[in-house]
Amino acid sequence: MRIGDVQRVTGLPRATIYEMMGKGTFPKQVRLSPRAVGWIESEVSAWQRDRIAERDGIEGKAA
Repeated sequence: MRIGDVQRVTGLPRATIYEMMGKGTFPKQVRLSPRAVGWIESEVSAWQRDRIAERDGIEGKAA
């Protein structure tokens, strides 16, 4: 996935994606060519599922 695709599916701006990658809280990019990078779709999907699981776990404890 290219950065625009990642932004579209996560709703996150470009700067936040790179900031989170730097903190280790978002999947790292992979080099596609000397001047292009992308993300593995399954890794981004897993990251989204983890966010949902965290949300559901927190809400489940509060209810």
